[in-house]
Amino acid sequence: IRFGLGAIRNVGKSALDSVLGVRADGAFTSLFDLTRRVDLRICNKRVLEALIGAGALDALGGHRAQLCAALDVAISESALEQLERETGQVSLFGDEMNATGHVPSLNASLPVIPPWADDQRLAREKEILGFYISGHPLEPFRTEVELFGTHTVSQLGGWSDQPIVLGVVVTGIKKQTSKRTGAEFARLTVEDFSGSCEVTVFPEAWTLLGARIRADVPVLLKGGYPKRDQGSDTPTFIVDTVTPFAELRATGSVGVLLDLSVDAKLPADVIGDIRDAVALHAGSAPIEVRWNDGNGTQARLRSRSLKVSVTSASLQSLRALLGQARVKLIRGS
Repeated sequence: IRFGLGAIRNVGKSALDSVLGVRADGAFTSLFDLTRRVDLRICNKRVLEALIGAGALDALGGHRAQLCAALDVAISESALEQLERETGQVSLFGDEMNATGHVPSLNASLPVIPPWADDQRLAREKEILGFYISGHPLEPFRTEVELFGTHTVSQLGGWSDQPIVLGVVVTGIKKQTSKRTGAEFARLTVEDFSGSCEVTVFPEAWTLLGARIRADVPVLLKGGYPKRDQGSDTPTFIVDTVTPFAELRATGSVGVLLDLSVDAKLPADVIGDIRDAVALHAGSAPIEVRWNDGNGTQARLRSRSLKVSVTSASLQSLRALLGQARVKLIRGS
């Protein structure tokens, strides 16, 4: 995906010209090489933070959390070198140095810290670019979107008397006050893999749901169209309930299906390995086992005692034992 640097929030034309001007002399090799070469009076910390958050510096080594953490050191060292370069200060060996005899260390390593969580990285992209670019907050819950959703956002717009369930992420919250009653309500911008749209939360529901609705958090949204909008070209979608997908997983609404059919040619001790994996990742999701002997005899059994947490770690452990296609998410109840 190509995206113009000039469209990144907080990166103005002067900063852009500075980056492109020195970039013409050769590719940047690291964050420290970048800060050493650009004009830091124009490409200040705010500009560089925006470039990091947008992913524009991903090719310079390290991850975004490391680049942000190293930024203060890179800027201070580079600013000092640029000042000394302008004043003509050099060491006896030809190296630029400051008044105390210190030669700036511009090859410093990046700090050893964990990367940003996916939701933090994506939220910064959305803030700076106006959209997600390296992923989507709904991606970890794609299966639940398909399991529980009745429609996609792109399918909305036509009036229906049936309840509608959407798997979405809220990307915008606009609170308003009713002119008639003075009560607060909200208009939400929601987005899924198919597009985005605006939905409305009436005052009574907003009083109950307001604290549960947060930007960039994947949710299962239930609602529908009011009868008064029947025949309207632009009916208003009204939200009734909102449930975070993480909550669905934690309450057992999502289960795990294990396919142990004989055609899988699984090792004899795989059942013990499955028990160990489930014990390690115990949780609230019910486990259902599917079995097929290859001759037409089939069975589906749900464990009464074993339950597992639905996390990336637990699913990876089970899929490492059985294979990707033999571990699936299902409705828990």
